Amino acid sequence: MAMDVVDFEIKGAEMQFVEVELDPGEAAIGEAGSMMFMDAGIDMDTIFGDGSGQQSGLFGKLLGAGKRLITGESLFTTIFTNQSSGKKRVAFAAPYPGKILPMDLSKLGGRLICQKDSFLCAARGVSLGIALQKKLGTGFFGGEGFIMQKLEGDGLAFVHAGGTVVRRDLKPGETLMIDTGCVVAYTSEVDFDIQYVGKIKTALFGGEGLFLAKVTGPGQVWLQSLPFSRLASRIFAAAPQNRGGGGREEGSLLGGLGAGGLLGSVLGGSDD
Repeated sequence: MAMDVVDFEIKGAEMQFVEVELDPGEAAIGEAGSMMFMDAGIDMDTIFGDGSGQQSGLFGKLLGAGKRLITGESLFTTIFTNQSSGKKRVAFAAPYPGKILPMDLSKLGGRLICQKDSFLCAARGVSLGIALQKKLGTGFFGGEGFIMQKLEGDGLAFVHAGGTVVRRDLKPGETLMIDTGCVVAYTSEVDFDIQYVGKIKTALFGGEGLFLAKVTGPGQVWLQSLPFSRLASRIFAAAPQNRGGGGREEGSLLGGLGAGGLLGSVLGGSDD
């Protein structure tokens, strides 16, 4: 399918959204639940699979949907088509604080590998597939798993990343060590591997995990400062834990004294 050439505008700072401008007959595809608003005259339709496979028959639809299911995404994609005679806009919002990255696939070799939950929206014609890690070690210990998402085509795709984003342009043979969760996307020529941190003490108590991502150029790699998994773990750790019908009172003087007394009793060997 020929790619639609769309104009766009990214708005906001910490919680961004992207407005995509559609000419008559143009369309954009969006991840389920990502739409923020749209102008009257835009037709919204939910399709099976991704937008690139809707003209390829039942088999193409099943294949596209299967790929999305494997990567943990919804079986369905929403396509927004401008059915009016004038320019119309549809907006897609980021799911958590971070940045929206416009990726022109025509300038990236027609293919981009990204983490499974980073895709936000794209121009009609961009294909959403899967990228299998070639090395078993990378798949088992890579943080993002054996399967990542693959965007193909020559149109615009929009990828969301958490926190602050930095792009590194790697020269041939140049290597970068990265926390596995901080890898957002990389071009297809980049070699992606996993490396053990090397020291037992660092692995157990360093807080960085057992493995790091090793990316080697040439190519481009995008990094995020706040992976969603890290954000979710901090929120879960700070949430009150209900144990035995009572909640934990953080900052409570009595709670602190009680915990201190219990700890002193254990350390002192009291049998009371």
